[in-house]
Amino acid sequence: MTTGTDAENTVQHGYTDDKDAYLKRLRRIEGQVRGIARMVEEDKYCIDILTQVAAVNKALHAVSMGLLEEHISHCVVGAAQDSQVSGNCDAVQEKVQEATAAIGRLLR
Repeated sequence: MTTGTDAENTVQHGYTDDKDAYLKRLRRIEGQVRGIARMVEEDKYCIDILTQVAAVNKALHAVSMGLLEEHISHCVVGAAQDSQVSGNCDAVQEKVQEATAAIGRLLR
């Protein structure tokens, strides 16, 4: 029997080819966040802290947009191609709804 975790590990996601680059960017962002915490601990000037927060937000936004693009180009397009073979468009609608919900979350 395959567990959900095992099944997830066998699926290739759209970002898989760029996984190392995403991890590198996320580690850099993690370091920036630790730096912001250090700035607060050291009572740095609030505008300098806000500048760093804005930089982290911009970096996370870039990661989010890259993942969204990967989802659309891999998952949505893949579902569309599969639906041409199967004649079932439900998977396409599901992937489009996932993308739409993700965009909505990013815009909040």
